[in-house]
Amino acid sequence: MSAPTQRFGLNRRHFLQLSTLGLGIGAMATLAGCAGSDGREPLDTVGQVDFRNPLHVPPLAPAVEKDGQRVFDLVTEAGQTEIVSGGKADTWGVNGAFLGPTLRVRRGEEIRINVSNALDEPTTLHWHGMRLPAAADGGPHQMVEPGATWSPSWTIDQPAATLWYHPHPHGQTERHVYKGLGGMFLIDDDEETALNLPRDYGVDDIPLIVQDKTFSGNGQLVETGRIGVGMLGGTVLVNGTAAPVLDVVAEHTRLRLLNASSARSYNFGFSDDRTFTMIASDGGLLTAPAPLSRIMLTPGERAEIIVTAVPGETVTLRSYSQDLGVSNARAAESGSLDTLDIIELQAASVLMPAAPIPAKLGSAAYPDPALAGDMQMFQLGDNVINSKHMDMDRIDLEVKAGSTQAWAVFNAHNQPHNFHIHDVQFQILTVDNKPPPPELAGWKDTVYVPPGVTVRLLMQFGKLADPVVPYMYHCHLLWHEDMGMMGQFLVVDA
Repeated sequence: MSAPTQRFGLNRRHFLQLSTLGLGIGAMATLAGCAGSDGREPLDTVGQVDFRNPLHVPPLAPAVEKDGQRVFDLVTEAGQTEIVSGGKADTWGVNGAFLGPTLRVRRGEEIRINVSNALDEPTTLHWHGMRLPAAADGGPHQMVEPGATWSPSWTIDQPAATLWYHPHPHGQTERHVYKGLGGMFLIDDDEETALNLPRDYGVDDIPLIVQDKTFSGNGQLVETGRIGVGMLGGTVLVNGTAAPVLDVVAEHTRLRLLNASSARSYNFGFSDDRTFTMIASDGGLLTAPAPLSRIMLTPGERAEIIVTAVPGETVTLRSYSQDLGVSNARAAESGSLDTLDIIELQAASVLMPAAPIPAKLGSAAYPDPALAGDMQMFQLGDNVINSKHMDMDRIDLEVKAGSTQAWAVFNAHNQPHNFHIHDVQFQILTVDNKPPPPELAGWKDTVYVPPGVTVRLLMQFGKLADPVVPYMYHCHLLWHEDMGMMGQFLVVDA
């Protein structure tokens, strides 16, 4: 059964929601006057956010060495968190009340993660972007019951990258993510370490977990009705911090951007339109730095950028409106017409000097397209893929371990959708029959697919076969996933 829909006007709840951002009555009246007659009005918070809260930087999760493995202990639990003024929200977190610590590992290490569930309902943690055995993937087939512990283990066998972890229960993923389960998962390797890049975690290497939420007047987290893409909120959090301020201490700061929202896309840029440098995408380093002034990330996507600062300056990271290739009504409904201030960067009067950004970054060895054979076709529809809703008991595709495949993903629907594949990073061959732009030229595991457009992907599957336990592919707009926009594939022996 689908969730009830709700039209978003600027009612009393929205006035309370916007007031948590420090918006004045005049500004809120202006926003109210922008409301359309038949849908959600565009939201503009430029200059309206009272940036005052130091950015919380998630701690690095501790690990112990045992039997040749690095072992992490994670607990999913409920708690209360004061996020906005007015009171505490009932939230979920990992090793705490809201969100979770950053896991950091190195290529070649064997790791084990003990996931204990202290919630009163089943959940799971999926390691988004990770190459690993299907039984360790953390998808809907690896549910952890209340009071139980699940302990997957695997060897890290992929390049340095910014990944993340989040729950993946079938039909409940959006709610579990919205309540606060999730965190960063960073991989290091020798190639990235040899480069002269900012890498002092929490100092000049900063994780930015960006999410939008809705709050009541007493500070409670509100699960709103869904429409179109799912839940959209007017309060943007970074690492769980509302109205956040980042103290910049270096000439070059590495920002690891993660769109951890369930439905909203962001078009990141700075308030002064400065150029920043993208160095990595979902699956790791680009081959060369890419100068940009905007980068769009749909739910689940990541990008690493380097921002250059001068002493004493202040600048705001902002999300600008974006062209999702949809109608005006769909654009308003999806939040793509919104302009949102995200976080304020305040540079110190004296900054640590930085070396030039290397002209060469990663050495990506992409698969040979000649090995791909026939292209697999995937059509995205209204909460279906290839006209089928998700069925936990149906395997939609089998692929041979170690094989190279090309997939063509076509959005036949009039709504925004993106596409995420478990276990692999892929190369984007074309978008609407054109080569991808620089920001999409690296390793990816999640990609936006506009209505009426085909995106062609090339990937090589791992050698870890499992004839029973599947991986997932799905839309990462989480309400769409929950409603059935997901399929399953097995990796089998050749």
